[in-house]
Amino acid sequence: MTQRYSLVWDLDVFFPGGSASPQFAAFLEETEREIGSFRDAVASAAERDGAPGADTLAALIERMQSIVLKLREADSFAGCLASENQADKKAVQLNGRIASLGAAFSSVLTRFDELLKRVPDSDWSALLQSEPFRPVAFPIDERRQLAKEKLAPELESLIGDLAVDGYHGWGEAYNTVVGKFKLEFEENGSVTALSAGQAANKLHSPDRNVRTRLFAEWEKAWGEQADYAADALNRLAGFRIQTYKHRGWDSILKEPLDVNRMSEKTLSVMWDVIERNKPIFVDYLNRKAKLLGLDTLSWHDVEAPVGEAGNDIPFDAAADMIVEQFRRFSPKMADFAEMAFAERWIEAEDRPGKRPGGFCTSFPIKGQTRIFMTYANTASNVSTLAHELGHAYHQHVMNDMPALAQEYAMNVAETASTFAEMIVSDAAVKQASTDAERLALLEDKIQRSVAFFMNIHARFLFETEFYELRCGGLVGVEQLNELMTSAQRRAFQDALSEYHPHFWASKLHFYITSVPFYNFPYTFGYLFSSGLYAVAQKEGAGFEDRYVALLRDTGSMTVERLAEKHLGVDLTQPDFWQSAVDLAVADVKQFLAMTE
Repeated sequence: MTQRYSLVWDLDVFFPGGSASPQFAAFLEETEREIGSFRDAVASAAERDGAPGADTLAALIERMQSIVLKLREADSFAGCLASENQADKKAVQLNGRIASLGAAFSSVLTRFDELLKRVPDSDWSALLQSEPFRPVAFPIDERRQLAKEKLAPELESLIGDLAVDGYHGWGEAYNTVVGKFKLEFEENGSVTALSAGQAANKLHSPDRNVRTRLFAEWEKAWGEQADYAADALNRLAGFRIQTYKHRGWDSILKEPLDVNRMSEKTLSVMWDVIERNKPIFVDYLNRKAKLLGLDTLSWHDVEAPVGEAGNDIPFDAAADMIVEQFRRFSPKMADFAEMAFAERWIEAEDRPGKRPGGFCTSFPIKGQTRIFMTYANTASNVSTLAHELGHAYHQHVMNDMPALAQEYAMNVAETASTFAEMIVSDAAVKQASTDAERLALLEDKIQRSVAFFMNIHARFLFETEFYELRCGGLVGVEQLNELMTSAQRRAFQDALSEYHPHFWASKLHFYITSVPFYNFPYTFGYLFSSGLYAVAQKEGAGFEDRYVALLRDTGSMTVERLAEKHLGVDLTQPDFWQSAVDLAVADVKQFLAMTE
């Protein structure tokens, strides 16, 4: 059968020629010049006495937003190149240059923030309510407030400059380790050298013999890379800790909470509600073990499929399924997804040399997005594809907004993606033609709840304890393994027979330098989207426009205000979180009843 949709994305529409593109080289030079011009304009304004006038600020903000868009475009292009082929050394160099441009821009922004601080408090509110500031009032006010909590501008600029080859350099060093990762695996009489992404996909094989053998090799392979990963992890954490100390920040969670525009109380209440509801998910894990003929699940069994239904789904079939289910909720979202498939916005080919995992990245100048994953015909892959299309749609509905108003936090970004995932998975369960298929799809859906409530909780617990220890010095491989195993035991309530000590080494999220604690926002997004989904089920097609309105507000307010405005709920109280968890609990109860 002819493949209707390409498994390989189109990047030439942005800059033809890949990492050797002369157009991209010219684009970077133009961006560099624009940063220099912005720097001169900020310096000129800073030399004048007193607060800058409204016209001066407006002109600077306009220039600033132009650079933001260019850097996002450049970062997405180079990131896509490096991800599709980790042997592309030129792409790695381009990433380094873009990081340098970003650092230079950040240094100028530090000076720009000082100009914002000069505006007297008595004039500030009126300024934000006037044009052209009103559409970007929230992010500009946020910048001004954060500037008051940071060091002097010359010191913040120094931190940014040193971060390029220090902080971000350690993140790139980890990527180099992953790029060289190879796992020799024998299957069907032949030995294949698997990349990290290919090996991670095989860990979800329905064949337990494959999972068991591969997991042992996976642990061994990451054990061989553990010293390098530990170096990177320790240095990244050390850089953050020292930066926070000099700023006078006494909580390691201050930055991740600020970045995600949420309060510590909201985070604490969310985890408390999850913890109280874990016993029934332990019941699910125990029941799953029996269905798989085991006394207790191992780590590699948690995401194993139960039954055959829902597997071996070709890419075209997955595309049709996603578009169909999106259309039941939102014709606009379905049309968007159809366009993304048709216009080759998705890189899904299963081939060596790709980085592991999946992501969605935006090209705001072109008004497009690109999705990266490795598709292996599984139900889990379909979920990932729907998830990333949710990210893409989120960006799509914000493309006409000012650059600063588009900069939404990770936790609400995960809301849109997880919401899209829920639409597909819930509809698939309801429309299953047999009990066996319904059970398999329901179990796949519950797996995601377990991932958000237990796996990601383990990551949060690990990272919290790791930072506490790192304040006292370097943390060695053995101790990192112990911390990871302990966190997994606590998060899974000791329900597994075997854990993943080197998870800290194998998981890219611990090494991402754009934001620390790349974990709890996923759980927030999952539960927040559950609340959204419950409303959508009640309101039907009428919820589409309300949903778009919420997405468009995600870059312009705190999550507490967003929930209050669009859902009428208080995120600092347990009621909303419990109602969201209840949807997942209902799935588990259905699963337990079906397997009695």
